[in-house]
Amino acid sequence: MNSGHNFLSKLSKFSSSWTGTIIIVLFFIFFVAQAFVIPSGSMKNSLLIGDFLFVKKFSYGMPTPHIPWLELPVAPDFNGNGHLWEGKRPQRGDIVVFRYPNEPKIYYVKRLFAVSGDEVIFAPRAMYLRPNMSDDEIRKTYGDENLFKIVGKFYVREPYKNLGIHYDSSERKDNFGGQEIDIFSIATMFAAQGRFAMSAIFAPELAPLDGLDFNAFYFKVKEDEFFMVGDNRENSNDSRFWGPINYKHVVGKPWFVYFSWDGDKKEVRWDRVGRFVDSLESDERYINASK
Repeated sequence: MNSGHNFLSKLSKFSSSWTGTIIIVLFFIFFVAQAFVIPSGSMKNSLLIGDFLFVKKFSYGMPTPHIPWLELPVAPDFNGNGHLWEGKRPQRGDIVVFRYPNEPKIYYVKRLFAVSGDEVIFAPRAMYLRPNMSDDEIRKTYGDENLFKIVGKFYVREPYKNLGIHYDSSERKDNFGGQEIDIFSIATMFAAQGRFAMSAIFAPELAPLDGLDFNAFYFKVKEDEFFMVGDNRENSNDSRFWGPINYKHVVGKPWFVYFSWDGDKKEVRWDRVGRFVDSLESDERYINASK
């Protein structure tokens, strides 16, 4: 009994010390949760600019810990996949926090649109998914009413029904001299410069586009890679432009909002504070309030 009391006493004393506090905080940051702030509107209306989140780091295995702000790894990448130990892979439809492949010190958050073996078609104001399944499995999972035959294969149009997913090109007017421009047109410009990850195709089942010999873009996801797309479809820099992420880039899953204020940092959004992300992305009250 005394030994147990002594242990608890020593533990309490240790945790109250500066050294103990630092070790406990670092353990929490390295292995449990990491603070993350939504920097852009690419996930609007599910997540908003100014949402401060904790990211659950053990959702998909345990990513190699990095020193905060410096982003220096504290352990070698023994497995060559950016994780101390592997876990389940992200699933279609998950919101995932990950390292931007072109600059791994930068964190992004998007929704997982397609996984290994899946095929993706991006057309004006629409996205289509061909899951790596048989036609019967696709029908059973997504329903016949959501299926479209494109280039001889069944695709699911907009497979994720999360309320925050939307198309609104008017949000980018300020960046183009007050003119409304859709993201497909921007993708076409990038593709002409060789800076777009997807391949241009002509799908006879989709509407033709004036002056173009293609009307959609196509991509097939390789093994252990993940095609990430923002819920704010017309205003998202994502895998359509720079390609999929590898498992080594996966950090974790957004957990809950511990603080939130508007983009001007003038008003605290108290109704979002303390909410789990799963509830924010599926509750009409929060989706409608963010529009």
